[in-house]
Amino acid sequence: MARGVERLLIVDDDEGVRSQLRWCFPEYQVLLAGDCSEALERMRGAQPPIVLLDLGLPPDPANTSQGLMALREILQGWPATKVVVVTGNDERESALKAVAAGAYDFYQKPVDADVLRLIVSRALRLHAIEEENRRLVRAPESPLPGIMAAAPAMLEVCRMVERVAPVDATVLVLGESGTGKELVARALHALSDRAEQRFVAINCASIPETLLESELFGYERGAFTGAVQRTVGRIEYANGGTLFLDEVGDLPLALQAKLLRFLQERVVERLGGRGEVPVDVRVVAATNRDLQTMRREGAFREDLFYRLSEFTLRIPALREREGDAALLAHGLLRHFVQRDQRGIAGFSPEALSAIEAYDWPGNVRELENVIRRSVIVADGRVIQVRDLGLPHPDSGDGEPPLRLREAREAAERNSVARALGLANGNIMRAAEMLGVSRPTVYALLNKFGMKADSSSVGGGIRTCKE
Repeated sequence: MARGVERLLIVDDDEGVRSQLRWCFPEYQVLLAGDCSEALERMRGAQPPIVLLDLGLPPDPANTSQGLMALREILQGWPATKVVVVTGNDERESALKAVAAGAYDFYQKPVDADVLRLIVSRALRLHAIEEENRRLVRAPESPLPGIMAAAPAMLEVCRMVERVAPVDATVLVLGESGTGKELVARALHALSDRAEQRFVAINCASIPETLLESELFGYERGAFTGAVQRTVGRIEYANGGTLFLDEVGDLPLALQAKLLRFLQERVVERLGGRGEVPVDVRVVAATNRDLQTMRREGAFREDLFYRLSEFTLRIPALREREGDAALLAHGLLRHFVQRDQRGIAGFSPEALSAIEAYDWPGNVRELENVIRRSVIVADGRVIQVRDLGLPHPDSGDGEPPLRLREAREAAERNSVARALGLANGNIMRAAEMLGVSRPTVYALLNKFGMKADSSSVGGGIRTCKE
């Protein structure tokens, strides 16, 4: 193979059997282990893709089967490894348990070298295919860190971020709670000329009104009881960089006036101070509230609204992003499996259907919590519907467009986005699901504005890595 000699680990307590099996695989770099601890040591050192494991290893002092224990430890630490268990004639039930626990296959003694070589060869081929698939769907460094998207509405947001980021305009990001407004703000900062400077975020709804002014504008020593020294506010601290005002719709009216003056004059006056401090900062604000309605009702200043909304970005809710729930679920699963070192390979088809059918009122934040929980509670290599804790999918769909051309294009666009989500961004698998060729998929991606540049994943998804 192009990658050179492949590694194969043989785990058996019988030295004669280890020697016999070793000579069966002259084309492999064979590693040997006589017990569970030695096997794990070899895995940590060489990480072989294929393991031949004797289930009949003698039990440990606690009378626990070392074979099954080694299998669980290997799959938990190296979930991509293909483990072939080798058993005696009277251990078929144990072999079936091992396969249910995640072993690739099993083979009974006495060993037929040709058959065993065939099993190992197939396992290695499957491992190589899966590794290539993981390489294809892993996101390269992306200009929009933190976001994954296949839905046209979200891809349009990504394009708008790329366009407005280099321009030093104040941006207002609108969207429901949990849609990723701060991630968009961070992407605006990362793509701007201020990327090397600070990104300073403040949640206007989480700080009491009596403290919010001093947090934003800072204060001089003696400005109030407890002000024992001069303190720089968040606005001044962000000088040269980007200031992110989250939940700006919760600002009290008195502070709205002071923030407006800062946006107009680009100077701040600390509490208890007399001098003005010039500040060069890019402002990005976000809210899940309807500022237009608040403006009409007098709850939000009209002049401040227009100052903040030099450019407005609207983040679609997850339920409006066809196919993105499954795509995000795959990305979140990879993240949590790596972080928690869990031997979980993916979702069952039923689990993916439940993810797609759910309405996600809490948006991406709720999806993240659900996937995090499922990684903790799952007791197999595949996450099932019960691990997600989601309701059964409803059968009702929204009213389709009436005009045939619009209905056909909407169906095509949604089918492509859904297939990309279920296929985890892999164009070949998406084409198989859609029953078309790969060139046809690429043509559809072009047609619906879903084809990305070199920063895309799988040839059809704009990805902003988490």
